[in-house]
Amino acid sequence: MPVDVEARVIRNTRLSSDYNVIALAAPEIAAATAPGQFVMVKPGRGHDPLLRRPFSVFEVLRANGRVEGLTLLSKRVGVTTAMLFDAVEGDIVSCLGPLGRAFALVDPPEEAWMVAGGVGLAPFAIMTDALAARGTRTTLFYGARTGGELFYLDWFRARGVRLVLATEDGSVGERGRVTEPLERELRSARQAARVAGGLQASGNDLTVDACGPGPMLEAVARIAAARGARSQVSVVRVMGCGLGGCYSCVIPVRDGRGGRHYVRSCIGGPVFDGAELVWD
Repeated sequence: MPVDVEARVIRNTRLSSDYNVIALAAPEIAAATAPGQFVMVKPGRGHDPLLRRPFSVFEVLRANGRVEGLTLLSKRVGVTTAMLFDAVEGDIVSCLGPLGRAFALVDPPEEAWMVAGGVGLAPFAIMTDALAARGTRTTLFYGARTGGELFYLDWFRARGVRLVLATEDGSVGERGRVTEPLERELRSARQAARVAGGLQASGNDLTVDACGPGPMLEAVARIAAARGARSQVSVVRVMGCGLGGCYSCVIPVRDGRGGRHYVRSCIGGPVFDGAELVWD
């Protein structure tokens, strides 16, 4: 069950003029969080912002074998994110969680390919630690507008994650969208699998997990399906409560009969099988 705490700000690390990682003393939530789950937060004690906003849990903080709290990766774009960007140690942030459906993790010999667009990196730090504990080989395809918006690269490298980077301006990694190297590498992997035969040729040796803008998620789901790989996508929706009560976050899902029905992404997701979603 989710818990609601008044979390003290432990620290606030500004990564750039708009991005930051804020650490909150919410061990009760952090200890129960699985990769891909989120929290609903509201900084300050006034009426602006009126509602809480959803954030994927970025990291679980541990010290001396104990869980101390969690972090959130944020980009300053509105009232809530501006307040989180400006927060200082000791400030209080109301924090409700963990909420939502998490990513299904895979074990060796299956590999996990993570695809992040911009602030869509948020679920993949906690996920990397969980996969490393299982010994699962992991690749991160990470894209942004410019190299100045690619963060935590050394953090992922230190944990053995293979990085494939892309920026729209070509300042770091490949020029273009991150789905382009994903499609190329997935095609190469499938060609190699067909030569090798066996389980690898079935498409069950690889899961592609993605979080980012809607068009990127749609592209990832279509690319994975075309190459016989499973995809899991973490969708971003406006949420009023995070508990399924307000119906502000509905998303269309295939009903198995050629039609669709709508589910609340806060409780049916935010992680979905990419093949289940209706993208039009």
